[in-house]
Amino acid sequence: MSSPLFRTKKVEQSILDTEEPEHALKKSLSALDLTVFGVGVIIGTGIFVLTGTVAKNNAGPSVALAFAAAGVVCALAALCYAEFASTVPVAGSAYTFSYASLGELPAWIIGWDLVLEFALGTAVVAVGWSGYVQSLMGNAGWEMPAALGSREGADGFGFDILAAALVLVLTAILVLGMKLSARITSLVVAIKVTVVLVVIIAGAFFIKGDNYDPFIPKAQDVPPGESLEAPLIQLIFGWAPSNFGVMGIFTAASVVFFAFIGFDVVATAAEETKNPQRDMPRGILGSLFICTALYVAVSIVVTGMQHYSELSVDAPLADAFKATGHPWYAGFISFGAAVGLTTVCMILLLGQTRVFFAMSRDGLLPRFFSRVHPRFKTPHRPTILLGVVIAVLAGFTPLNELAALVNIGTLFAFVVVAIGVLILRKTRPDLHRAFRTPWVPVIPILSVCASLWLMLNLPAETWVRFGIWMAAGFLVYFAYGRTHSLLGKHRETTVDDVLKPPPTNGETP
Repeated sequence: MSSPLFRTKKVEQSILDTEEPEHALKKSLSALDLTVFGVGVIIGTGIFVLTGTVAKNNAGPSVALAFAAAGVVCALAALCYAEFASTVPVAGSAYTFSYASLGELPAWIIGWDLVLEFALGTAVVAVGWSGYVQSLMGNAGWEMPAALGSREGADGFGFDILAAALVLVLTAILVLGMKLSARITSLVVAIKVTVVLVVIIAGAFFIKGDNYDPFIPKAQDVPPGESLEAPLIQLIFGWAPSNFGVMGIFTAASVVFFAFIGFDVVATAAEETKNPQRDMPRGILGSLFICTALYVAVSIVVTGMQHYSELSVDAPLADAFKATGHPWYAGFISFGAAVGLTTVCMILLLGQTRVFFAMSRDGLLPRFFSRVHPRFKTPHRPTILLGVVIAVLAGFTPLNELAALVNIGTLFAFVVVAIGVLILRKTRPDLHRAFRTPWVPVIPILSVCASLWLMLNLPAETWVRFGIWMAAGFLVYFAYGRTHSLLGKHRETTVDDVLKPPPTNGETP
């Protein structure tokens, strides 16, 4: 498009930017590292909490089908992410992909959206981690002072010191280097996956067939609502979705989608991958497949151990073992959840810093933040800044009502990436694509439709908050980003110079 707001950044220029010494990230990750990162960030509070919530309120034993449906939505998006990540192996994920296909303003908006998604996601998970740790401490007879523990338990001033401390420690680890982060993640993911496998294997011995009857409970209409807490689709069309029944499965899918958030973070590490063309698709698709299989298996086991109407909402996995007379497993599961959430926080924080770094390197944010550490080759400045901000956010701010913003932010990114695949296929058919999304344009179109469907099932209140954040993003772009954009200063001409054949026969370059 001719408008400067939709000027695109050539893929070649994006790749060239990664070779500038003071702005270049160290390449140290393999396909296994990426898969571990994906599993580490996906398996979190969703598997340990949401299973009981959606089974009891939306789908009954068919919650397994809801997890499968949400997994399909993510798989459609993952196929699009895999093509982009292998074609444009540059930090920034959906932001970088959008800059190459849709233009500068859409890229800025999606980058602004990802900053919100990862910041809130990190803070929400840190608070959840703090809750698990405080619960384990309580079992051992240790109690945190009310003012330094959960904000809900504080009278007046309250600061969740454990949540803030976790974010700061993980910030330090990310500054020290990606390989160290990968090693710590591998250890923690091994513990977390072991806990999930214990639930599946041990729980299988306590399944009662009667608990699956009926597998899809009879539909129950939800009373019509007029408040902003109602799903947007209900306010627009006056259609009241059903709990239980076949439609209840899709309602549940929009809720359990939160359990899959994070696989797209793998794409933000493309620039730090040794062989991104080969390893990025393997890491993205492999981690998603593993986690979907584990989610479906866990939900089948848990709803078989205890009738869905009796499942706990706060800790369904642990309480299901308590109900069968095996409290030891409950403590083991709580420990695994507390340990496992550390990787979720770290990888979400990793994703945010890489998006921030990429936007800074393009001039849309101050270039001060795009210089890497001379020794560790990590973007230490944005990592420290964002780590401190999120630590304060996790310590002070009540986040429960804002958690849905993480869902809508992720789904919005899915829509943009899928559209970007279609546009880049048309505008740059010459690009080498190590991985190609199959059945284009069918897969990207299905991805857009599926993501929009889940977005419409989110509360209207979430849409209002999301709109406010996006409006703030427009203001920041027009006040700073548009005038400081390196692309706007015609830096793209360097690409033509670099790609031009070298002079021959004594010609002056």
